[in-house]
Amino acid sequence: MFCVIYSFKVKSGRKDDFIQSWKQLTQLIYTHEGSLGSRLHLASENHYIAYAQWPSRDSWEKAGKKLPKSVEPIRSLMKDSCNEIKTMHELEMIEDLLKQNSHD
Repeated sequence: MFCVIYSFKVKSGRKDDFIQSWKQLTQLIYTHEGSLGSRLHLASENHYIAYAQWPSRDSWEKAGKKLPKSVEPIRSLMKDSCNEIKTMHELEMIEDLLKQNSHD
């Protein structure tokens, strides 16, 4: 399994736009590109960290080609709501001891 950690610095007053567009974009990536999903965390005011899982580095690197055209306004809204979007880490999983969440 391959994991990516992202950092998002959200513009003041744009939290709702960011979270909604992040959720929509993540769902489209999950549905169309084969990701294993993502979690969004609040690090500090207007700073969010997301953790995304993929079956492999190759699947992550090839992602983006299967998304529908409807992704563009969602992606634009997310980018516009942020001052900075950064890929912080690209990680190969060695062990996985997280308990599976039963609260989908």
